[in-house]
Amino acid sequence: MTASASELARRLGEHAEAVCREYLCNGHRSGNYWIVGDIRNTRGRSMHVRLRANARGPAGRWVDEATSEFGDLLDVIRENCGLVEFRDIADEARRFLSMPLPPPQHQSQPFGAQCQPAAKRGSPEAARRLFAMSQPIAGTLAERYLAGRGILLSTHERAVRFHPDCYYRNLVTGEMHTLPALIAAVTNLDGQITGLQRTWLDPSGQGKALLADPRRSLGDLLGNPIWLGHQPGAPVPIMAAGEGLETMASLRTVMPALPVAAATSANHLAGLNFPPGCRRLYIAADADAAGRHGIERLSQRAGESGVLALVLRPQLGDFNDDLRHLGPAHLAAWLHDQLVPEDARLFLSAG
Repeated sequence: MTASASELARRLGEHAEAVCREYLCNGHRSGNYWIVGDIRNTRGRSMHVRLRANARGPAGRWVDEATSEFGDLLDVIRENCGLVEFRDIADEARRFLSMPLPPPQHQSQPFGAQCQPAAKRGSPEAARRLFAMSQPIAGTLAERYLAGRGILLSTHERAVRFHPDCYYRNLVTGEMHTLPALIAAVTNLDGQITGLQRTWLDPSGQGKALLADPRRSLGDLLGNPIWLGHQPGAPVPIMAAGEGLETMASLRTVMPALPVAAATSANHLAGLNFPPGCRRLYIAADADAAGRHGIERLSQRAGESGVLALVLRPQLGDFNDDLRHLGPAHLAAWLHDQLVPEDARLFLSAG
């Protein structure tokens, strides 16, 4: 946890009962603890928040005996305000600490009294909030990261953005800090953001951040991909789809006129929603056997919908490997014989 986070958590702990009455209002005080169902403010007795420091630890620390989750009051604010970024969490904590604090009360409020429902964890609303706080990638570490992988995207691509201080939580230790991140919007066919994918980056510019899981997604993902080159509501007679953002952005680099969709996982690829007017679908494969189910299921669904599905196969591990190690000209030549001739003339000549 950063120094600023530690200080905010300590200050919130000094007013732990007031914090609980504000953000965990469906609970009640019992001795030195605030008792509530869970961190999302449901009714129950599983979660205990320590109200005053004692030999067991500082004030404000909590544990959920049902799930073994634990944390501090910053986590409580994050969950109950539906926040994603540490900056927003800190702002809300500072706002609360600047308010006149009510005197301690020894009688709990009636269930639901003056209590706002908790925001849904990992919701599309949280995704839209984070995407709105991000910025275009031009001149940023995100553009440098993509260029380092041989990927060149048009400035008109709206799905990919950059956030310089994206909140990251270690799921094992509970520690949190901020890192720069590539932000990719997951949208439905109407162009509405339903989720997003975060790729945390090494601040030095050397690829992804050195984290156990430098890439995470949130929101409503099933059926909805990261679209590159798709205008919401417009017919898409020919398109390509695959799992990874870098894989699909690599195809887009050599075929910039071809709309592509990155489904983020094999399961989500299998459930991809077809855009209106789609008649031919190229599915980008890779050397990972785990993705075969997604390809097979998507091909089956395409056939049932009257869409011709054709599989594109890389020479190396995936199409980004081909782009980086063999070059765009070699990748274009390799794709030429896998495309329908009229598509090869249309999309490869445009590249």
